[in-house]
Amino acid sequence: MLSHVRKHAFQLGRGPLSPGSRAGVGAAVGLLALVSAIESADGRAVHYVALMTVAPILAAGFASWRAVAGVGFLALLVGAGFAVADPAMKLTTAVSLVGIAFATVVAASVAAVRQGQVVQIGELSRLASVAQQAVLRPLGPQVGTLAVAARYISPTATAEIGGDLYEAIDTPYGVRMIIGDVRGKGLDAVRLASIVLGSYRHVAYERPDLRAVVADLDRAVARNVGDEDFVTAAVVEERGGTLTIVNCGHPAPLLLRRGAVIPLEPPAPAPPLGFMPVVRPRVERLEPGDRLLLFTDGLGEARRDGEFFPTADRAWRLLGHGTVGDGLASLETALVEWVHGRLDDDIALVLMEYTGPRSGVTVAVPSWEVGAAEN
Repeated sequence: MLSHVRKHAFQLGRGPLSPGSRAGVGAAVGLLALVSAIESADGRAVHYVALMTVAPILAAGFASWRAVAGVGFLALLVGAGFAVADPAMKLTTAVSLVGIAFATVVAASVAAVRQGQVVQIGELSRLASVAQQAVLRPLGPQVGTLAVAARYISPTATAEIGGDLYEAIDTPYGVRMIIGDVRGKGLDAVRLASIVLGSYRHVAYERPDLRAVVADLDRAVARNVGDEDFVTAAVVEERGGTLTIVNCGHPAPLLLRRGAVIPLEPPAPAPPLGFMPVVRPRVERLEPGDRLLLFTDGLGEARRDGEFFPTADRAWRLLGHGTVGDGLASLETALVEWVHGRLDDDIALVLMEYTGPRSGVTVAVPSWEVGAAEN
């Protein structure tokens, strides 16, 4: 009879049980089996049936309301079986059976409310993820003369979405990339990230000078944030083998060249977007095979036992092999292993490799960039 009732309880749900429901139902059925064994060993008189009220309550913490109702029905049948076998059925036994039925109704109601909240939270998380994916379009594998790969790492699978952003586009002025980090998290951060990227995707095609691009982005941010909100960003341009970087309060990109790792610090610090940054470009001449890592501050802040992840020390060994996508995969694996899977912040990563000038194509290099490169 017990196996028949258990089968009936499982059929109350729709489709297979989730791992959480299986755990809840399994624990509840295990409790019923334990109480039944104790009751059977104690003799024909009923003493412990009241403990079966715990079974549906235990299942309610994990399982769906249908599974909870099935567990309660099972407990009621098992308890009734012991009550019928008792030659001198007591009032307390009848009250215990009523208590099992009442506990089942309450537990199923609680499970239904919890299940509805879980579904709602899951839907909100899914919509937020869709919103973020719409903002961060896939990059690469080739943009102009650059092989490009990007990666977005969240602290956990259910982490609150953040405002890290990146983009790479091939413009009349060369390949232009941006990486940035919006202060704060959640949908407000995603909204501001979408504003920055929307502005960038427009002005990157229109402004020949990266400083003008930064000025336009700063105005876009200032129009849409509060007094304490801002966006750190680094804007990068590759034009005719010349790499130009303007940095607005963002971690300096790392240049990987022939086994060396070179932080490309700006000539002078500048505040983030939203605080009217006045930027000075950092200019480098690229060699075929050079790689550039752009990242947000979640990478620089990743640590275990107070020790930060040694990004610069390990960058070449992790990022200098295979494709750029292989390099980012190695970096993510090493990073997650370093922090034992416990990241405190979202991380955006972009890795590019300069493959050499385009054959038969001459790209004009502005005189101010050439002068900076020679200096």
